[in-house]
Amino acid sequence: MFAALKSHLWAYPALEMVHISGIALLLGNLVLLELRVFGLGAALPVKDLARLSLGLALSGFAIAAASGLLMFASQPAELLANRAFTLKMLLLFSAACNAAWFHGRGSLDKLDVWARVQMAVSTLIWLAVLACGRWIAYL
Repeated sequence: MFAALKSHLWAYPALEMVHISGIALLLGNLVLLELRVFGLGAALPVKDLARLSLGLALSGFAIAAASGLLMFASQPAELLANRAFTLKMLLLFSAACNAAWFHGRGSLDKLDVWARVQMAVSTLIWLAVLACGRWIAYL
């Protein structure tokens, strides 16, 4: 299967498109929730919006993770030696820790200053993940 990613002209680019689609689904829904946490769309109940947007964000993450693992499996040695890839993986771990902290402290119930800080940090981490993902091809 991994040989097919290298031998078929459109296989790897198609997989990259799936990966980017997953990222778009993930980040688009996280930004939507962040806007609500920061007060936009105050008429929308945050719990209902979170249920919808976080479910879609998790679906996007699953798509991005599965496609990312396939891309990694097609060239593991090159990616492990790539500093941008290593940083991307560390940032993904940081994003997971931040999300666990956000939900563990019940930030959606509080919507306090810390919830806003955590959402802003989440967005910055995800933007850095995107930047590292793009830089993988150039380092």
